[in-house]
Amino acid sequence: MRFILFGPPGVGKGTQAKILSEKHHLAHISTGDMLRASIKQGTELGLQAKSFIDKGELVPDDVIIGMIEEFISDVENRKNGFILDGFPRTVSQAESLNQLLIQYDCPVDRVISLTAPDEDIIERLSGRRIAPESGKVYHIKYNPPKVEGKCDETGEDLIQRDDDKVDTIKKRLQVYKDSTEPVLSFYNNQDLTTEIKGTLPIDEISREIEDVAQSVTR
Repeated sequence: MRFILFGPPGVGKGTQAKILSEKHHLAHISTGDMLRASIKQGTELGLQAKSFIDKGELVPDDVIIGMIEEFISDVENRKNGFILDGFPRTVSQAESLNQLLIQYDCPVDRVISLTAPDEDIIERLSGRRIAPESGKVYHIKYNPPKVEGKCDETGEDLIQRDDDKVDTIKKRLQVYKDSTEPVLSFYNNQDLTTEIKGTLPIDEISREIEDVAQSVTR
């Protein structure tokens, strides 16, 4: 079972990828998580990527594709299937990914496209707060900490990531419309896409995704 979860930033791809990967024991490939880990570690790749992410711009294709290949080339990582979370983001990335997956004989089974209005995305992302040490994620409206501005587990100060600030979110959404939405046409032409409303409750989205998963395994 090999899926791509597609949609604008903040639509819930990561949440659904985690649910699906745990249920079906799939590898969860999140380029965002990979990049953030590199940034936190201060690696050369992380520092290079940070300059783009902080401005709401896309990280260059060669950096991302190299990370994906490093993961896919490990047979253990693709043995039971995988979920690509938020990748590819451009048509050229989709074409490169297609070639890469053919090379490793693991083509995509389905592309699940989660959708949501811009105003919902802005509210979701701008309200997100992160605990730097524990990694725990909060939302000032939907999942607030017990003490405002403090992590429940460690008591550390919560921060707002630069790419969760309103101006950057708006730029990220515009980049998505300009560069990423055309990727859907690439997969539509292969009859691989299923659209699901990302504004539905989490459990309802999960049920719809599970229906897709069951249709793939039949």
